[in-house]
Amino acid sequence: MIQSFIDYLKFEKHYSAHTIRSYQDDLVQFFDYIALQFGEQSLKAITPVLIRSWLASLKEEGLSSRSINRKISSLKSFFKYQMRSGEVEQSPMIAITSPKSSKRLPVYVEQQDVATLFGNISFPDNWEGWTDRLLLAVFYHTGIRLSELLHLQERQIDKGNRNIKVLGKGKKERVIPVGPVLMEGIEAYCQKKRAEFDKPDMQYLFVGKSGKKLYAKYVYRVVKKYLSQVTTVDKRSPHVLRHSFATHLMNEGAELNSVKELLGHSSLAATQVYTHNTIEKLKDVYKKAHPKA
Repeated sequence: MIQSFIDYLKFEKHYSAHTIRSYQDDLVQFFDYIALQFGEQSLKAITPVLIRSWLASLKEEGLSSRSINRKISSLKSFFKYQMRSGEVEQSPMIAITSPKSSKRLPVYVEQQDVATLFGNISFPDNWEGWTDRLLLAVFYHTGIRLSELLHLQERQIDKGNRNIKVLGKGKKERVIPVGPVLMEGIEAYCQKKRAEFDKPDMQYLFVGKSGKKLYAKYVYRVVKKYLSQVTTVDKRSPHVLRHSFATHLMNEGAELNSVKELLGHSSLAATQVYTHNTIEKLKDVYKKAHPKA
């Protein structure tokens, strides 16, 4: 029942392993609850009343509206798939209303702090230092996701046209232009890689000191280490650099649709959150500059 849906997400939708695992965990949790409280039920026997019972139990456990909405989304996708497969005639989710959750503005690093990161922070003159500085630069100058950076291959770098082809969610490809300074840094890194290792993991752009592809924990550690030296924001993750990329573009007047394409968002709604950051910035400027503010 669940496995066919998981296979669909994996082989047809091409979702990431992390996303698929989230869907699977949500569905297993739901059906375990139903079996425990009401006994084994067929798909057609799942009613909105049973679903609301589960959601109420999650609320009692202290789960946030944001987390509950994610679980509702998982169930909606699951029953939509079951309708397509002919297992149910109608989704019980049509009677389920998602709880309202307060929108959290994306956390980002101020532009002057980014300038400090690349202009004043010292990186070791060794392989790890070269790798750390370049991966931070790629995150900030392209806005790519962690998974996209880890799987970024040399063949995706177009030096002549100065752009990077990124394979995003659902294996959708997008092209991100990069400036001459970053491209020169990438070229220099690739040359050093060939000189540094006998047999590096050549297909990937970034490799560790062993010559093997980087892993997520290493990148998280690097980003946290260096952002801690220039900013006091609570979150210091690769995604914060992605937020910084988008917010700074918006602050400089970039068109919303263009930022959407650069980030690889499927809908404009996902990108519009950065306009709120821009408005907050304008308010701050107004308060500081206007004599009557």
